Parts: sequence; C-alpha cells; structure tokens
Amino acid sequence: MKFQKQMRVCAVLFVILIAAILVALCAGRYSMNLKDISAALFQRGIHPQMDTVVWNIRLPRIIMSVVIGAGLSVSGVCLQAMFGNPLVSAHTLGVSYSAGFGAALGILLWNQFFYIQILATLMGFLGMFITYRMSRKNGQSSILMLVLSGVIVGAVFEAFTSLIKFIADPEQKLPAITYWLMGSMAGTSWGDIIKAVPLISLSIVILWLLRWRLNVISLNEDEAISLGINIKQTRLLIIVTTTIIASVSVSFCGVIAFVGLAVPHLMRMLCGNDHRVLLSANCLGGGIFLLVIDTLARSATASEIPLSILTAVVGAPIFAILLHKTGGVWDD
Repeated sequence: MKFQKQMRVCAVLFVILIAAILVALCAGRYSMNLKDISAALFQRGIHPQMDTVVWNIRLPRIIMSVVIGAGLSVSGVCLQAMFGNPLVSAHTLGVSYSAGFGAALGILLWNQFFYIQILATLMGFLGMFITYRMSRKNGQSSILMLVLSGVIVGAVFEAFTSLIKFIADPEQKLPAITYWLMGSMAGTSWGDIIKAVPLISLSIVILWLLRWRLNVISLNEDEAISLGINIKQTRLLIIVTTTIIASVSVSFCGVIAFVGLAVPHLMRMLCGNDHRVLLSANCLGGGIFLLVIDTLARSATASEIPLSILTAVVGAPIFAILLHKTGGVWDD
C-alpha cells in the first residue's frame, strides 16, 4: 500500500476522532449542543452547570477513553507483531487477569481507590514477571513458551479472582468487584488523568519508536539478527510497555476486552502491515473505538452499561467479519 494512501487514512481517522470527541461532549443525560460546548470551553462562568458537566465530568472521561483505547490498540498490534500471531493481545501474557486479581483483592481488603490502583498495577507486573520467568529455559525464552506461560498464569490468576468473589461479602464487596472487572470510565477525574495518562502515553511513544524494528521482527528471527536487531531487548521493551498499559488501564478503569484484538485487524485492512504507519493508525483507531463505546455506554440506557460488555458485543462481530473477509491472511 502506498505511503500517501496510508497517510490519507490516518488523516481521515484523525478527523473522525475529533468528530467523536465533539459528539461525546454533547451526548449524555444532560444534552448540549455545539454552541453550549463552545461557551463552556471558552467562556467559563456564564453557565456554571454546563461548565461542571464539560470540565469535571465529560472532558476527563473523554481523555481517559481516548488514551486507554489508543494504548490497548497499540499494545495489541505490537504483541501480534512480536508473536507473529494475529490472535494475541495483552491477555496472552496473563497481564489483564493478574491486574484484575489485584483490583479485586484491593476491593476485598480495603475498598479504597488508591489501594485498588496500586495492587492492580503491582499484580499486573507480577503476572508479567511470572510469565517471563516461566517461559525461560536454558537461559532463553521462545515465543511458544511465552504464550503457553501466559495462558497458565492467566488461568491461575483468574481462578484466584473467582476465589475472591466466592469469599466476598455478597451485599457490598461482590457487586463492587464484579462491576469493576467489567470496566467503566465512570468517576474519572483530573487526578486520574494526571496519574494514568503520562504512563500510558510514554509507553505508546516507546512502542512507536520501535515501529521499524516491528517490521523486522515480525518476519523472521534470523533475518532480524542479521540486520543487527537485538531481539531480546526489543521483546523485553514490548513486554514491559504493554504490561504498563494493561496494568494502568485495569487499575483505573477495570478490565476492557477486545480493543487490542479487533482494532489492529481493522487498521491492517485500512493501512497494510507497515508498522511505521500502522502504529499511528492504531493509536487513532483505538481512541475512536473506545470513545464511541464509552459514549454509548453512558448514553444508550438510563443506567450505564459496563464497557467490556459493549466492546465484546461490538468488537466480536467486527472481528468475525474481518476474519471471514480476509481468511486470517493479512497482506499489504
């Protein structure tokens, strides 16, 4: 696919993202039009209620949705390139399950947001560390061993999470754990933005800087080594940065499934397999996808729908259509 066409696709995605942000600002139980939004953004103080809705509720939520969606999508496409498998995502390394266990444990023991975030992040890294250590044999770690280790670690932490649900207070703790693990952007504040966005953004930048290496390691390991690519270092960077993205996402917004699987496939159809452009397209596409999902989650019904339900309901059919259309083969 020609570079100019790829750039046009990214430009269109950027315009769609801006449009999605404007719709998200207007949509909700407190409906507003573009004139109201403009007044709240640039003429604060005229309508205090609108200012509160825009600045304290919708803007933080929109920023968090876009950044987390971009992070999950970019991490998904990077892991798929590293594994040489289009069916992997952050779940492959067991990170989402271990971070979800940390969040559930935090709710069970303290039920304070700070401890939930800390435990979810720490457990996400613990899950990644165990996966990486299990995969090493004779000082080396193969892709197959890494995937199998991730499946094992994910299953164990998922069992631990089920145990926490079993012993949790069914009146208070169990509903809180269940709702958290289903994912939600509700209650996102500027304090959350300050804590989460820099970490996820830095991880995205690091992965973007590795974009040319991803083109090489997705082909053949021997070719990558002959071209001077440090395979071990590149894989470690990808694992660490994708773990940060998944852990921070779970610690602030719960488990959000399918973004890192469905969006990369759609972006490959639009942009091809060149990661120099594909990562930028996934950054935009992931932000659009999760922002639209979150807008639907808080606007479609009287009570907010958990994000993981909508991402699966919307993402699974999209993924199925793409698989049927391409046959699982992704050509430039």
